[in-house]
Amino acid sequence: MILTVGFDEAGRGPLAGPVCAAAVILKPDFPIEILNDSKKLSEKKRLAAEEIIKKQAYWGIALVDHKKIDEINILQASLLAMRLAWEDLEKKYDLNSMSLKGITDGNFCPDVPFECRAEPKADAKYPCVMAASILAKTCRDRLMLEMDKLYPEYGYARHKGYPTPEHKKICRQIGPSPIQRLTFKY
Repeated sequence: MILTVGFDEAGRGPLAGPVCAAAVILKPDFPIEILNDSKKLSEKKRLAAEEIIKKQAYWGIALVDHKKIDEINILQASLLAMRLAWEDLEKKYDLNSMSLKGITDGNFCPDVPFECRAEPKADAKYPCVMAASILAKTCRDRLMLEMDKLYPEYGYARHKGYPTPEHKKICRQIGPSPIQRLTFKY
């Protein structure tokens, strides 16, 4: 049997913070009815799904910070985060007996040791990609809540670093935060 590794990221569009990616393999008996594109689930449903994914699936997660994003660009940082998420998954579980293929949301695949294909909107079509979407988003959101405690003047709890008028305005008024992506315009 060939199992599919779903990949997705959260945080390509923000002006601050890391990009987070997840890699997920769902077991055959996983309750896929709890899944959807992370953006279509309420926070409460995302958190509930996250808990089940972490208990009942094979998963890995990784972050690439704002400095690396500025150094290599957001696309390359997203692909790096996906590869690192795969490496995290591979370290946690014995996958040697499994035949794998991958699918990622978007137009590009990470550098992984099995066939992978990219498909736009895969996070709305494939349960394993939906699960990766949920893990990436909950991880990044949680981190941005922590950043809000460190840098409350930037309002990260409200906008999670996305380019809202509020976020852009505060950056112009007081300058970039310590987690700002300096190659992004604000």
